[in-house]
Amino acid sequence: MGMRSALSRPLILLLLGSTAGLLPGAIASQLLAQIVYQATPRDPLVFAGVITTMAVLGFVAIYIPAQRALRIHPAGLLREE
Repeated sequence: MGMRSALSRPLILLLLGSTAGLLPGAIASQLLAQIVYQATPRDPLVFAGVITTMAVLGFVAIYIPAQRALRIHPAGLLREE
């Protein structure tokens, strides 16, 4: 089991969750534009920044535990039990 197989399913879930969150984000931006003075809804620069930030944070949140889990040898772990 390599890093690729350890990351594939969580990355798919991250992609699906991010895609599902875009619509509520667009609706929330409309609402916030009415509340906050001089806010433009669906500003492409802000959306790109949010998407990039969330993708990087999501990848780091997936990569670090997967890397730690792959360092453990399964036979050694079973012997400890």
